Amino acid sequence: MTRKQAMILAGAAVIAAAGAGTGAAIAATGGPTAAVSAGPAAHSSPGYPWYRSMMNGRYGGSMMGGTPMTGGSSYGWMMSEAGYRWMTGSTASPGWMAGGSLPGMMMGGGTDSGKVMGSLWANAPGLRVSAAQSAVLGRQVPAGAQISRAGNSITFTTATVRLTIVASPAGGPDETFRAAGLTNPRIIVPAGARVTIQLVNADPDTAHGLVVTAEGAAGSSMPMMTARPAFAGSALWFLGNPTQAGMHTGTLSFTATAAGSYQYLCPVPGHAQEGMAGAFTIR
Repeated sequence: MTRKQAMILAGAAVIAAAGAGTGAAIAATGGPTAAVSAGPAAHSSPGYPWYRSMMNGRYGGSMMGGTPMTGGSSYGWMMSEAGYRWMTGSTASPGWMAGGSLPGMMMGGGTDSGKVMGSLWANAPGLRVSAAQSAVLGRQVPAGAQISRAGNSITFTTATVRLTIVASPAGGPDETFRAAGLTNPRIIVPAGARVTIQLVNADPDTAHGLVVTAEGAAGSSMPMMTARPAFAGSALWFLGNPTQAGMHTGTLSFTATAAGSYQYLCPVPGHAQEGMAGAFTIR
């Protein structure tokens, strides 16, 4: 067995371990809300063995030496665990969302890093929903919520808040979010509430994520340079492109500990400025 074959097998083992239980849960229930019960948003950052196998399969021997910031002709650093942490964020925001640049060989002459990451992470392990389920989830009114179509708002008064947000929904404006049938609605929750948000990436060719952060952060092309997540757990950095297996979905969970005005936005560079942002109020 060659080294490359061994890495592919290791990646397959990671995918099987990550997806077996959750995939079975969706198949068993058959309902569009099955994925809401998922745990913390680990699905946007698959394990290092999977990452290395994916990168090796995509770029092969060209990823040798150097770092993504030096402008050199080779990028073996990207294959290392340090490169994996830089790409996925680990415990901080991904480097490419916070002022770093993806290597030119990865960008292929393009300018939207979300398209690069969407393609790379398209086959990442994690929960999936069908296009039909995504449409239902985007219209679904959350339990305990009051919806104002005129005010474009979703208001919760309960101590537990659960809702689904669809990124770039089919049939809706591109580079926006949909929740309860509304586009970029204002979300209002009580102080102290435990908030769980399921994100579905419905965009066919671009990665998207969701972060609750400081008010005004959406004005930056790289919001993670100017504002970090407002609460522990209030970030799901990015989900890859849909495939025939379905649309990627993950969850973020946090406690709304401090009253005030915040924003939820897509942290992928440029996306919040293009319209992927909404108000998040704690009162």
